[in-house]
Amino acid sequence: MTPTVPLRHPSSPRPVPGPGLGTLARMLGLGAPGPAEFRELGEALTVGDRPMDELVDWMYREGMATTRPLFDRALREGIAAVPDAPAPLREFFEYVEAVPEWVDRRKIRHAERVSCLGGRDGIYVARDMSFLGGYLASGFNKTLLRTGALEKGPAKRFAETTQWAMDVTAAGGMAPGGNGFRSTVHVRLIHSLVRRHVAAMPDWRAEEWGLPINQTDMAATLVGALIAPMIGAIGMGVVITPRDAEAMAHLARYVGWVMGVEERFLPNDFRDSVRILYHTMTAITNPDDTSRQLAIPMRDEPLGWHYDRLPGLRRRIARSQHLSIAMMYLGPSAMKRLGLPCRTLPWYPVLRIPVNLARSARARLIPGQFERVVAEGRAAQLAFIRTLAGPDAAVIGGSAEHITPAA
Repeated sequence: MTPTVPLRHPSSPRPVPGPGLGTLARMLGLGAPGPAEFRELGEALTVGDRPMDELVDWMYREGMATTRPLFDRALREGIAAVPDAPAPLREFFEYVEAVPEWVDRRKIRHAERVSCLGGRDGIYVARDMSFLGGYLASGFNKTLLRTGALEKGPAKRFAETTQWAMDVTAAGGMAPGGNGFRSTVHVRLIHSLVRRHVAAMPDWRAEEWGLPINQTDMAATLVGALIAPMIGAIGMGVVITPRDAEAMAHLARYVGWVMGVEERFLPNDFRDSVRILYHTMTAITNPDDTSRQLAIPMRDEPLGWHYDRLPGLRRRIARSQHLSIAMMYLGPSAMKRLGLPCRTLPWYPVLRIPVNLARSARARLIPGQFERVVAEGRAAQLAFIRTLAGPDAAVIGGSAEHITPAA
């Protein structure tokens, strides 16, 4: 039986937003997906995360009041700390805790450092290119809107996403039991709960939209969150070497594996990560009214950020600054489709290029400075999360936890 392709999947590859991704793909010798590859992306819109989805089905059959505490304990302490764990829970955790043979810890440790080189600018790119540009994929927006994305506000969701990325890239974060590993498995659970909850809603049109949080959307989100910001940081003067890029791709591969992305959509190297990003974007870029619904609140969101000194002035500067970054990476056409000002000048990226080139030169050329630049960059990234979230810590998955009782 031929798998069904949801109606949201276009008949042929669409142009990707902004000038950067398509240009990079061509530089790497990558073309648009062929017919078989493109159909596979359409079919994957109906595929979820079978291991986690089966575990969640079991958890609901047995009762969340009993099974969720067991899951949380296994996640917090490891499955060995739950000697009486039921078989479904034990099998899942034994699987996810077993590190694949292909994982190279040296590459992952290097990727942890590389992720900090851009400092705040790296996170700015994640917000204004990956996060904001992601709203051009209206199929994914259908799920977001049904989990209360408008009510929760973009700052909270982005702060949670950024905190997850910080956990993943922390020293030892993706080691079994590390903060990044636990955060990723927790997000995997939340994804399954959302998938179950939203798919059961009476207004969910599966024949048109496919399955909520499916393999195609997850693959695009994975490389969009971990690879695209690194690529974008290059445009602001951050020097990334081939070794750096390969290490980040390897980290993305392992994070995706823990997250529940299927092997076929995990990057084998940097070039492959660009291929996955480029091909998925040709399949899911289809802006509609939901794109504007979710993007427009982000335009003025900096006006509510938490600054200790001169908050009014700094908020207005931040609003202009982030619109300028979005313009550089997304381009006027995408900005217009998102309902954002499309005549903004990319002043901030231009000003940052010499600064980041100087920081990169310091890190690469002066003995002993690489680790200092990494430490400074990470401190700046953590400070920006506090600017977003204020006195309340960003709780990963907090924006969607309210759906658990109803799933």
